[in-house]
Amino acid sequence: MANASPLSACIITFNEADRIEACLRSLDFCDELLVVDSHSTDDTRARAAALGARVIERDWPGYRSQKQFAVEAASHDWVLCLDADERVTPQLRGEIQALKARGFGPAAGYSLPRITDYFGRFLRHGNAYPDRLVRLFDRRRGGWSGYEIHENTRIDGPVGRLAGHLEHFSYRSLTDHLNRMQRYADLMAQALYARGRRCGLTPVLVNPAWRFLRGYVLRLGFLDGWRGLVFALIEANYVRRKYLGLFFRSRGMPG
Repeated sequence: MANASPLSACIITFNEADRIEACLRSLDFCDELLVVDSHSTDDTRARAAALGARVIERDWPGYRSQKQFAVEAASHDWVLCLDADERVTPQLRGEIQALKARGFGPAAGYSLPRITDYFGRFLRHGNAYPDRLVRLFDRRRGGWSGYEIHENTRIDGPVGRLAGHLEHFSYRSLTDHLNRMQRYADLMAQALYARGRRCGLTPVLVNPAWRFLRGYVLRLGFLDGWRGLVFALIEANYVRRKYLGLFFRSRGMPG
């Protein structure tokens, strides 16, 4: 396979000892496993190293900056970026291996659909699916951009589409989901304010209702049963908290 291109898998971690092994095992077809860890207090780093990963320990600068650091520290130009709570499915693995064998073709990156496990069942409707993301790309033509929270990739060139799923096992419990959304809402409100955004009460009242309507009704989230309802309610609450935090900051008060 003279045209084959090597591939680095890049993962950022903090206290992911219970999930990092499954993530890395799903990536064993990659030529390099790179884990950038922000001082985990469990044995995340040891478990990753035991599976052959190159581990870098580094202070936490934010999601976007840490992921971009991992991309830049990788040994190869083509990178596959995952979080520790994600898994490459056999179908997705086969697609990536086929692309790898022919040098990834003319595309600068590839998007793939992410499917989220929610209390024992994958969500297949609503705002949760298909959560199509660009995670496989040539770092010479792309990288991580946007806010430190809810970061995204920027690709300079054509983007192909893969069909295999990236499985997402994000929430350990309802409390974990609620606490994480509260933390994300506060971080996002800070980021919006820092970039000059201000708001009145209208987004606090209207945007959460629209998020719920779009996900639960228009995108058929109700077909996921009670899981779809809970997910849509928490999403709407996240939006409310985010804009409420921005509303307070816009008036010179603590978020």
